[in-house]
Amino acid sequence: MEALDCIKTRRSVRKFTDTPVTKEEIEQIVAAAAYAPSWKNTQIARYIVVTDEKKKRNLAETCMLDFAYNQKTALHAPALVVVTMLTARSGYERDGSFSTSQGTHWQSFDAGIASQTFCLAAHAQGLGTVIMGIFDENKVAEVLDVPAGQQVAAILAIGHPAEEPVCPKRKDVDALVSYQ
Repeated sequence: MEALDCIKTRRSVRKFTDTPVTKEEIEQIVAAAAYAPSWKNTQIARYIVVTDEKKKRNLAETCMLDFAYNQKTALHAPALVVVTMLTARSGYERDGSFSTSQGTHWQSFDAGIASQTFCLAAHAQGLGTVIMGIFDENKVAEVLDVPAGQQVAAILAIGHPAEEPVCPKRKDVDALVSYQ
């Protein structure tokens, strides 16, 4: 798939078939996502793949802040990928001071780039994804025993699409760009 086609045709998929996502598929996607740019090549993104039905149910029922839309998506996705980020690396100098006025926000930026790169790689392989942001990160970390020094950034549902969502209207370029 050509890069621009991949970008233009990727959609947030919330309905999946029952076909499992294989370990090989996930590892190919993670290998591609490893090429996402990051602050000083810190590569802070990590991926926790959840396929266990009890753990998925626990995440959906206790961590999604009662947001029914995400709960339903999480329960019916063949896998959830919890993207975590190593803390205190992105945006920092070796002495622990910030290199940027963005402070800790830069690690979220890097995790976002990695998450979207993961989603594009999945789409290129024929898989669907949706990035979910409504969750209690501390509860997710507790349920999955996220290692110290990592923070939950996003939850991605992934699977073989059972739908082909239509492209929402996009803003015109004139509304998005300005020149000075």
